[in-house]
Amino acid sequence: MIDLKNKKILIPVIVVGSLVFLFIVLLVTGHILAGGNRFPWEEYSKKQEAEARGLKQMAYKNKILKKKIEKYSPRGTYLVIDSANNVIYVKKESKILYQAVVSCGSGNVLQEPDGTRRWVFDTPRGEFAVQSKLKDPVWVKPDWAFIEEGKAVPKEENERLEPGVLGDYALGFGDGYFIHGTLYTRMLGRNVTHGCIRVGDKDLETLFRSVSVGTKLYIF
Repeated sequence: MIDLKNKKILIPVIVVGSLVFLFIVLLVTGHILAGGNRFPWEEYSKKQEAEARGLKQMAYKNKILKKKIEKYSPRGTYLVIDSANNVIYVKKESKILYQAVVSCGSGNVLQEPDGTRRWVFDTPRGEFAVQSKLKDPVWVKPDWAFIEEGKAVPKEENERLEPGVLGDYALGFGDGYFIHGTLYTRMLGRNVTHGCIRVGDKDLETLFRSVSVGTKLYIF
């Protein structure tokens, strides 16, 4: 005798199982007919592995650079920026005099619409030095800033000037990169910049008064 109660449970299970089996058969058949070498989940796994390798290599390079900084700790006051954790340190030999939360490069990529130019918004890593100290700096907007906003690049220099967005102070360390203030203090601690180092107002003033032109800067 057939147990009707069990039959009611068994029938939906058989139907669902059949549908799953049919879906797998169709997926494999379509994949073979399309001449594919890998299934979608294999491509996704491969991409994940490549990203993991990239992150591992970056972590290794940062670790090596950090060890070099510790080994060859310069005399006097110098700056160290941990771009992964978005922290800046004012140090004297091995002693931390001051530290603050900052924002470093996002790593985003911007491509010019016609494909001519391409920008990667990373904070540079390595050894640098403070090359300039500016009060009330004015941002001279580069081409990418207008392209990012979907605007035409101006021909007149005065159309590039934008005061008030870099804070009260700026420390230049070469190639157009600065340690400067920000209007977006809520974003501090995140990798959101176009390569410069953003700092809160109070911390920026302390940094400005702590260093001189020529002060070493290490970014890892």
